[in-house]
Amino acid sequence: MRLAFVIATFILTFVACKQGAKDVTSNANSPVFTPSENPWKEKIDSANFTSITWLDGDQDYGKVDEGQQVEVAFRFRNSGDKPLIIYSVQPACGCTAAEPPKEPILPGKEGVIKGSFNSSGRAGTNNKSIAVQANTTGGMEHNLHFKVEVIKK
Repeated sequence: MRLAFVIATFILTFVACKQGAKDVTSNANSPVFTPSENPWKEKIDSANFTSITWLDGDQDYGKVDEGQQVEVAFRFRNSGDKPLIIYSVQPACGCTAAEPPKEPILPGKEGVIKGSFNSSGRAGTNNKSIAVQANTTGGMEHNLHFKVEVIKK
């Protein structure tokens, strides 16, 4: 009887997880779309890919006091000939938030990915990253990195 209960619980959990699962993952900061659900799906076609030039590389924000909110920004230029679309930005952890530009960046124009780092409870050296997905030739994945030294209160 107990074995039947365990098996039934496992099956119900598995079915519930599968029914709730979608091909879209997200966090509060930025959704990640599959091509079928992406509002920019027609731009995923490689014929619409463009180039990106990062104007800001890895950044070091130096020392901050614990509890301070650190604003980060990564500037870029659309160095191609098609509109540049940032599909998503995904910080590597919950202490970092980031947002993509809301509109495509036209050829030759610049944009910025803004973010923030919550240093509460993060004493020591923090190396953080933000994954960016865009319609870019040579790979759609880009990783931005920043460092901050949090001084314990």
